[in-house]
Amino acid sequence: MKNKLTNKKKKIKLLEKSDRSTIVLSHGDGGFKTSQLINEIIFRYIKNDILEKFEDSAVFNSLTKKIAFTTDSFVIDPIFFPGGDIGKLSICGTINDLVTSGCKPYALSLSLILEEGFPIEDLKKILKSIRETISEINNVKIVTGDTKVVGKGFVDKIYINTSGIGFIDREIEISPEKIRPGDIILINGTIAEHGIVILSQRKEFNFKTKLKSDCSPLNFLIEDMLSVSKDIHALRDATRGGVARILIELAESSKKDIEIYEKQIPIKRETDGICQFLGMDPLYIANEGKIIVFIAEKDAEKVLNVMRKNKYGKDSQIIGKVLRKGDGKVILNTKIGTP
Repeated sequence: MKNKLTNKKKKIKLLEKSDRSTIVLSHGDGGFKTSQLINEIIFRYIKNDILEKFEDSAVFNSLTKKIAFTTDSFVIDPIFFPGGDIGKLSICGTINDLVTSGCKPYALSLSLILEEGFPIEDLKKILKSIRETISEINNVKIVTGDTKVVGKGFVDKIYINTSGIGFIDREIEISPEKIRPGDIILINGTIAEHGIVILSQRKEFNFKTKLKSDCSPLNFLIEDMLSVSKDIHALRDATRGGVARILIELAESSKKDIEIYEKQIPIKRETDGICQFLGMDPLYIANEGKIIVFIAEKDAEKVLNVMRKNKYGKDSQIIGKVLRKGDGKVILNTKIGTP
């Protein structure tokens, strides 16, 4: 009898040890293990005066400014990659969606869907990355969130959803409707690195590169731009579908033809070489730290100079202009000069 009790105790200890190293279903049942996961793991990296109240909603005082609100869900393979991870991506993605409306980001939500068996050490790395990214953004808090655990195979490791709100000054109006003939089109740096890096990490491609993802928060870059000009007419981050998709969307929604100069689009030599080898067009490859800017011609050089002083805009370039006639086409002047 004594031996049976001893074996039972050993079994319990082994289960507890396993619980500490991987996610188990009981981490999502709302009981002790859920509380343990939140308090000992998640709050270790992400905690503030609003979150620790543990309320179902974050409550703010009444507001007088315009509000921007966005949400996005993040699934990526692999979850760790050169230049970032799914945690950094989830914060930068939502922050950049917010700030391209001209707002100052204020608060975020963070929801995690975890696969049974997901290593807790990997979760810690992701949460640490989230904390570091939030710290760089400054004056932004994660104020609410949720965690769910699902059975093995129902998700691929970890999915993240983030939502964000921010406030916009009344005099700022950034929208495709504001695009005007003669506007200058800018970009804040070299393109296609994120998409190429992700491909390089997948087994079906498996090539080596020194490139890193451009995943980065652009709030201070855009804040600097707005400090010198209120005539920024449109802003968009060139994520899925790349620069080409954004230019097509903005041309169609503004009902203006735009002209793009291919030779002025910044791209690293290594990126260009890999794209040629793979038969891919870098204009259609995802970025996670690049914005397309439509600005009044009179302010273009001023804003360009400010962009180049920011670490996320040092390679900024003029890449095109809005034509005076048109019905929503993108005209590409290629490197050999033929549209």
